[in-house]
Amino acid sequence: MQDQVAARRDVLVARLAARHWGVVHVRELRACGVNREAVAHRVRIGRLHPMYRGVYAVGHANPSREGWLLAAVKACRRDAVLALWSAAMLLGILRWEDRDPDVLVIGGSRPAHPRINGHRTSYLPREHVTTVRGIPVTTAERTLLDLAGVLPAHRLRRAVRQAQFLKLTTIGSLVRALHGPGPARGRAKLARIIATGAAPTQSELEDAVLDLILRGGFAHPLVNEQLFLDGRRVVPDFRWPEQRLVIEADGPHHDDPLARADDAERQALLEAHGDRVERVTWEQTIGRSRTTLARFAAAGAPRPAT
Repeated sequence: MQDQVAARRDVLVARLAARHWGVVHVRELRACGVNREAVAHRVRIGRLHPMYRGVYAVGHANPSREGWLLAAVKACRRDAVLALWSAAMLLGILRWEDRDPDVLVIGGSRPAHPRINGHRTSYLPREHVTTVRGIPVTTAERTLLDLAGVLPAHRLRRAVRQAQFLKLTTIGSLVRALHGPGPARGRAKLARIIATGAAPTQSELEDAVLDLILRGGFAHPLVNEQLFLDGRRVVPDFRWPEQRLVIEADGPHHDDPLARADDAERQALLEAHGDRVERVTWEQTIGRSRTTLARFAAAGAPRPAT
């Protein structure tokens, strides 16, 4: 009879773990009827594997990346959320780095757990929190607001533009976050980036090309604005519709034969519909910027309306 009860409890734990990336908190185990002694027994026989204080992986000791992140959140308070670098990486705004999870709580003291970067805030309203793949996390706007205080300008700019490209935020949403309550540090830096306008770029080279265009005194082009030509979706890197001029940023991946073939097909399609296409590389953007700007001007890149 006791074995049957224990088996039923293990089924409940397994079902719970299946919804939570394979990780559970001790209070969730208790809700399944697994008391302290039963937890200790399951740890001894290898059914539960300690991860953080009070948090266990179910069945094996190697959960997914999402499991480790959710475990870090579970290890802190009930209102804890993933934030800062970890939030940005989960959202796809920053590249993944091998670092301890960043967990944010409101009020009180910051979480103090080994292998968790604990943070606290006095302001975390419900609209600053979302859920990504079952993990509580700060929204793109709040994440960027938090990162503004700790990232250098060039990395913050890349994060802002990547968030726009992924359609996680808009200039309007960022402006509202910028002028609302919350962290104060870094707001001037974030404001300068937002002031450049909508720039949903998807790479550091696109960042560099757009900055060159604006630094050269040209009007802000449309960035990664999709077109439908002959039934095909085409997304030019930069385009001035009135001038029918497209600038394409050619990074290292364009050395691949398949990428070059796709570029050629896309360029032919744009040119068939009346657009002129200028291609620019890293070396032309950084090492030959004056020549490149002169080429843009000769191609008809417009100046801002006065």
